Amino acid sequence: MRRILVTGRGGQLATGLAEALPAQGFETLLVGRPEFDFDDATTVAAAFDAAAPDAVVNCAAWTAVDAAEEQEPAAFRANALGPAMVAAHCAARGIPLIQISTDYVYDGRKGAPYVETDAPSPLGAYGRTKLAGDWAALAGNPRTVVLRTAWVFAPMGNNFVRTMLRVGAERPELRIVADQQGSPTAAPDLADAIAAVLRCIADGGWRDAYRGVFHATGAGFTTWHAFATAIFAAARGSRPVLHAITTAEYPTKAVRPADGRLDQSKLHEVFGVQLPPWQDGLARVMARLRPG
Repeated sequence: MRRILVTGRGGQLATGLAEALPAQGFETLLVGRPEFDFDDATTVAAAFDAAAPDAVVNCAAWTAVDAAEEQEPAAFRANALGPAMVAAHCAARGIPLIQISTDYVYDGRKGAPYVETDAPSPLGAYGRTKLAGDWAALAGNPRTVVLRTAWVFAPMGNNFVRTMLRVGAERPELRIVADQQGSPTAAPDLADAIAAVLRCIADGGWRDAYRGVFHATGAGFTTWHAFATAIFAAARGSRPVLHAITTAEYPTKAVRPADGRLDQSKLHEVFGVQLPPWQDGLARVMARLRPG
């Protein structure tokens, strides 16, 4: 296994994989719109024919959570029909697929970290469409690894870290939700984990134990308010006053899971892969964001 096709070019995770995969000895082929578009099945087929990949990481997705509430058909095409197409091409070639998913497939009402055997119960359109994509990928290709992650951030793109730094420089006070908890996940750390999973498959061959759902997040848990506090502490500059508020005080179109904590021990048990603490991931990303 040598050539890895990565969809979602320009996104946070695909950008991270452009660094992580070559470090593991893989040739990386990134594709994205317009030449790779889930709304045009011919472009997907053409990309597979041109790349002739040995494995695929599908990072392409509709990630606008609130917009999905009003545009669920479009989100479904990207998050469910798209993975179905990718899985079919992977199955035809007999190659592994790593499908990227989300903690939003759970409702956050368990009261403890979710394990992979817990029944999903998404609260909104984004979670519904991503869950449909999980099922489509698993049904369409016997060599599918679904990785559910959460709270992804990177030195580029639209994410909580960059938003906090931007609005924190503009306002003296910020109101941050403090009653939702989860695991911030640095895209470079997640990319390293995916590369390690692919290296494991490449070195030892495919095993039936690899098929299925795995959780892959930064180790440890926190709240959005505590995460914001850590961001400004790491920024080492002037910081706004952060006021802790409830979810009810910050209404959004889409309902978020209040407790999206994921247990990722299965990933370590099966692949020997474990992401570092989210604090380390934050330090890694902040080092790239600081001038100089």
